[in-house]
Amino acid sequence: DITKGIRVIEWLKTELVATVATLFKAILRNSQETIEEALAGLLIIVYVMARRLGLSFAQIDLRVESKIRQGIQENHEVEDWYGDLTALLRYRGDKKR
Repeated sequence: DITKGIRVIEWLKTELVATVATLFKAILRNSQETIEEALAGLLIIVYVMARRLGLSFAQIDLRVESKIRQGIQENHEVEDWYGDLTALLRYRGDKKR
């Protein structure tokens, strides 16, 4: 089981890198569908990797929300320039209802 767990983590790491490469290529080509696919894939990989590392999906969600709030408080550039973090926090709150 330990060996299997290590192999899964290693596989997820390679999937993460490959998907980031796919995303970057899609951005260069301005391929909206491929960008969406890559970003969705990244989110899935991150959640599955977290679970394989002993974290729950809820723990990751709480940490994400905490980091969003921290970025808002610290006036992160994307928040200052575009209000993206506030929009994301609002979106996440709307999904919970």
